[in-house]
Amino acid sequence: MTIKIIEQKKEVELHLPDGSILSGPRGTQVGEFLKKVKDDFSAPIVAAIINNGIRELTYPIEIESYCTPITMDTADGARIYRRSLVFLLEVAFADLFPNSKLTIDHSLSSGGFYCQVTDRDELTQNELSSLKTHMETLVKEDHLFGRKQVPRQEAIEYFEKLGYNDKVRLLTYRQKDYLTLYSLGDRMDYLHGYMVPSTSYLRWFELKLAEGGFIVQFPRRHAPTQLEPIGDYPKLISAFRQYGDWLTRLNIDSVGALNDAIESGRADEIVLVSEALHEQNVADIAQQIAQKNSRIILIAGPSSSGKTTSSRRLAIQLLARGVSPFPLELDNYFIDRANTPLDKLGKPDYESIEALNLTLLAQDIEKLLSGEKTQLPRYNFLTGMSEAGDVIQLKDHQPLILEGIHGMNPRLIPDRWSGAAFRVYVSALTQINLDRHNRVSTTDTRLIRRMVRDARERGYSATQTISNWESVRRGEKLHIFPYQENADVMFNSALVYELAALKPLAEPLLRQVPYNVPEFIEARRLLAFLEWFLPLDASAIPGNSIVREFLGGSSLKGFKIWRG
Repeated sequence: MTIKIIEQKKEVELHLPDGSILSGPRGTQVGEFLKKVKDDFSAPIVAAIINNGIRELTYPIEIESYCTPITMDTADGARIYRRSLVFLLEVAFADLFPNSKLTIDHSLSSGGFYCQVTDRDELTQNELSSLKTHMETLVKEDHLFGRKQVPRQEAIEYFEKLGYNDKVRLLTYRQKDYLTLYSLGDRMDYLHGYMVPSTSYLRWFELKLAEGGFIVQFPRRHAPTQLEPIGDYPKLISAFRQYGDWLTRLNIDSVGALNDAIESGRADEIVLVSEALHEQNVADIAQQIAQKNSRIILIAGPSSSGKTTSSRRLAIQLLARGVSPFPLELDNYFIDRANTPLDKLGKPDYESIEALNLTLLAQDIEKLLSGEKTQLPRYNFLTGMSEAGDVIQLKDHQPLILEGIHGMNPRLIPDRWSGAAFRVYVSALTQINLDRHNRVSTTDTRLIRRMVRDARERGYSATQTISNWESVRRGEKLHIFPYQENADVMFNSALVYELAALKPLAEPLLRQVPYNVPEFIEARRLLAFLEWFLPLDASAIPGNSIVREFLGGSSLKGFKIWRG
């Protein structure tokens, strides 16, 4: 074998997933390479995976590399588009209303963020139209998004001048001594994640007045260049507002404020007051159910929303009012794993209502509410098989509590019992954000919850949980979110301190995700997100807390109200 030293080639190659190879001058931005193949993809390209790491389209290709384009119809692509659109909105808002504050509050399932404006009256329709026009002008002018690393202290001083105390508090706890800031014109901000190269990428959006604020609408992944009609979400928005009121009582409006509270020794206070507010809300729901004398109580919500603990806490509150319900867990009605229906990608669709044995469930409900002895099933998550469970006989007029993701679906229970049902929708509607412009995703909160629980109870690695998450999310959008407004009440299971408590367990799991698997990118993103939180000692968290369902140590595990 002969080894030679050769001169570096002026051209560099970029290998695409389909086996094709692009060649161009060394140092060319990846976006320039991908212009050659942009028409081969079903959605606009907004970034790329280069050698198993996400890179912006401005990233220069200096060595031979493997490249997977990131399009707007992927999870990462959708996040990049939304994040960039929020920055465009932030800059345009500051241009027109320099003395007012804009907060990106929470998401809507139809594709949008609810935004609030403070330090002034609500925006009028004319003002909102002017804001949209200004954003459209910036898009047409195709301004570049600048990007630079600055010392942490320099960033703190910049945000102090703008009066952004939430950002200053957040950066106080940053472990790294630098920060990446993006700019548009003379405006800069920290944005938790990657961006598109310029404003011309942000052509699809709409602004609409809503519930005291406004909605910035963006495309959803399945239709990345279209906007869906905005639905009416009065109960969802009300639940978010209630949580906002709770944060005001706790004097915690951002992650920086939460870190302040933990650092100053207020962790026990934050935990106990948060739990008291939860218990008060559960008690209010129980009072409504008792007054209506409902025979079936349906508790539904997306994965890892805390439905199991919520149902048991509600049962206890009902018992205190003389109502003795029996909790019937819908997870125990899964059909055998081998028979699970498949989704469009040919993967098991555990979120489909067809994954439940609806016939057996209807038969058991009829028997139970008729006072007959009934053999219940128990689902073994390790073996994926249905097994024989307890034999149950309800007392006269004893109601059932059914908890699971499909509780709001009219198909779940027999028609003749529909009018006797009270429906409670549970979801972790996270309201606390990193700062006023960087949201904490409710989806991320639930994923971290699920990851910690899966590792302890089901023996899953973080790689497996992340791998399954896309299927879970597809199922939620099809089978859960469309029915959420059918609820009689919504219960927000989020707790202001929970990510600080989950962090010490979640981080080691995420660090075990191998570099050479697709889930590594998501693990790295979540690790970067958790870096913003100070850890919270879980010893003060009571045994009946919803967070205990995921951390472990729940005093409600295996709890049953029924007495034979």
